[in-house]
Amino acid sequence: MYEGDDLDTLEDENPPEESGNRAFLIVAAILGGIVFLSIACLAVYGLYVLPRQKQAAVNQQNTLVAQNLQVNEALTQKAVSDALSQTPAATATLEPTATPLIPPSTTTPEAATDTPDPQTATVAAALTQAAQAQLTVTAMPTTTQLPNTGFFDDAGAPGLFVMALALVVVILLARRLRTSPTK
Repeated sequence: MYEGDDLDTLEDENPPEESGNRAFLIVAAILGGIVFLSIACLAVYGLYVLPRQKQAAVNQQNTLVAQNLQVNEALTQKAVSDALSQTPAATATLEPTATPLIPPSTTTPEAATDTPDPQTATVAAALTQAAQAQLTVTAMPTTTQLPNTGFFDDAGAPGLFVMALALVVVILLARRLRTSPTK
């Protein structure tokens, strides 16, 4: 087509071997090793460390219950023995004395008043309203527990931090390997 057009030479050549596969395999092996090591550590913790911690907590609780039972029995025995050993002391009974009688009161009729004081009625009404206001119960809002539905609640802060750090490392390695020159 064009003068000096040598397109046949490009088709005959074999493409160069890519050396980027080796670096990718090394990074993949390192990440696989980290994942395998973390799974192994979780298995050791879940099968060996955690059951021992739970058994130690159960043993400590059983020891405390036994100690409390011993103390309770000892105090009960002491209280029973103290109650049985204490007899009331004899007291001298005094001779009865003559009690003076109070003279009965005589009731005298009072003069009836003409009209009640209007201020007394006003004060009585105000006191009644105040008493009724104090008896009225107002509903107070009750607090509830926060929901436990987020991802941060399930994974926890350390797990989230480790995952974020691993993703940053993967991003940096991918950029570095993509821009590294191939030989």
